[in-house]
Amino acid sequence: MLENKKIGFFITGGIAAYKMAELARMLIRRGAQVRVVMTQHAQEFITPLTFQVLTKHPVLIDTFDESTPACVQHVAMADWCDLALVCPATANILAKMAHGIADDVVSTCLLATSCPRLIVPAMNVNMYGNVATQRNIEQLRQDGYEVMEPDEGFLAEGYEGKGRLPELEAIVEMVEMVLAQAEFPQVLAGKRVVITAGGTRERIDPVRYITNDSSGKMGYALAQTAAWLGAQVDLISTTHQLAEPANCQMHFVESAQEMADTIKDCFSHADIAVMAAAVSDYRVANQADQKIKKQVGQLGLILELVENPDILAYLGKNKKRHQTVIGFAAETSNLLEYAHDKLTRKNADWIVANDVSQKGSGFNSDTNQVTLISRMGQDYPLPQMSKQQTALSIWQIIMTQV
Repeated sequence: MLENKKIGFFITGGIAAYKMAELARMLIRRGAQVRVVMTQHAQEFITPLTFQVLTKHPVLIDTFDESTPACVQHVAMADWCDLALVCPATANILAKMAHGIADDVVSTCLLATSCPRLIVPAMNVNMYGNVATQRNIEQLRQDGYEVMEPDEGFLAEGYEGKGRLPELEAIVEMVEMVLAQAEFPQVLAGKRVVITAGGTRERIDPVRYITNDSSGKMGYALAQTAAWLGAQVDLISTTHQLAEPANCQMHFVESAQEMADTIKDCFSHADIAVMAAAVSDYRVANQADQKIKKQVGQLGLILELVENPDILAYLGKNKKRHQTVIGFAAETSNLLEYAHDKLTRKNADWIVANDVSQKGSGFNSDTNQVTLISRMGQDYPLPQMSKQQTALSIWQIIMTQV
């Protein structure tokens, strides 16, 4: 999403400014072009030279340092940006932006921007909660700025409160969100989408469980791209190892039964359900309360397994009214035959079929190669792509048919 995107990075004088070098590196690693503008106070925390070395571009620090006669630098910078990222945003810059004040290089550039703008406030909890700051944030939102909520946590002052800079990965996710919503048609606007992701875990005892190799990456990609396309997303996940997609409501579960219970709560309000999780077919009949100890002379351990609820079939046959239901078929042989059979048996509207035995198309891979199968009898084979690109293609095909 960030490949060749031009990000104007506006840094102001909060203690979190010291983290901005790593944030710049993360954006660049994802393919973005980054140019930095800093206030005088920001330079007290981190030097312009740091960003010049990282971005390979000079850093703007003075409104009147017009080194290129062919242009006015603050206007040229504003015109260059695909997105303006203000991070960390202090109470001071929030007040200036809300009231149209342009008295330094950062506020002057920002007043000239017409691209999407993402503001990431970070400050003391009392400063953030001050009625003036909240009024300024509300005004900025009304003016079309995207304002990311700060985290709650341990602050520089030595106590807990809301005002902490969000995790850098979350900021990058939000940058992608803002750019995507500006770039892609909002075909899922007004839709509520529920998605499952990851491999379920069925406990044997408190320290052991039965699971599978699913990483949850495909489900997370579908959730993130659905949010990019304007949907309200509920993501039911078994994994905490992946960054939470921006603008998605998270529901963490472990077992197939927990997933079934959670999706029943979400499904009645949903327009589309995507069952991307790898749900264990069986669970242990009698889960032990304590760790099962190896017994001397014992030749083996026999576990009695019972069938788990079939979530996709339950939704397709018993609960589906107006909803579109999308299932997944991860196979190692006879891919299309098994996928078409699953579509019919589960009364799904679509099946996303992939051969997980193929290189670059299985569990834990960053790429995927799938065939999208419609109940109308159409097959849509897709080439091997990143899971993010695959997810976008899936949504684009489905939304032309819904």
